[in-house]
Amino acid sequence: MNTLVFATGNPHKVLEVKALLNERYEIKSLKDIGCEEDIPETSPSLEGNALLKARYVVEHYGLDCFSEDTGLEVAALDGEPGVYSARYAGAGKDPEANIDLLLKKLEGEENRSARFRTVIALIQNGKEHTFEGIVNGHISRKRRGESGFGYDPVFIPDGYEHSFAEMSQTEKNAISHRGRAIRNFLAFLQQQS
Repeated sequence: MNTLVFATGNPHKVLEVKALLNERYEIKSLKDIGCEEDIPETSPSLEGNALLKARYVVEHYGLDCFSEDTGLEVAALDGEPGVYSARYAGAGKDPEANIDLLLKKLEGEENRSARFRTVIALIQNGKEHTFEGIVNGHISRKRRGESGFGYDPVFIPDGYEHSFAEMSQTEKNAISHRGRAIRNFLAFLQQQS
């Protein structure tokens, strides 16, 4: 079985990716390779941050790696929180505080359209590749559901009545931004093998 290092410390993302890769690859997280550092995400773009994290692992651990960065982009807020999605309400990366701030900023706003965008960066054999996945939807007026993580309780994808947090992992993966990016990534990996 091929091994891929996923440059993340987020256990929820590791589980999502493992489910999407269907046992085809052994996924190792940063913790699995002994990387305890918080890799700086200083780029103003999702692509840039994904590449920064993957490059860090290649440079410091000598392992081929993939990474991702995901942002929620809300139309009425000119694309906020975007690249700052995880740290929207502060450096503590508190998902509940992030949702509170988002809902507060959208109070009284009729246009609640938004999209989730994921960019995956892969560095393999010294070459860099990026893959994107987008899902359009809108922000609900209150939290709905107990599953998922991040902004899932307030994001309702187009064509659905339920928030991501009201869906099973399988339902969400079938339509999510990360699922779409991973499928593009997987198609590339299969072409390589």
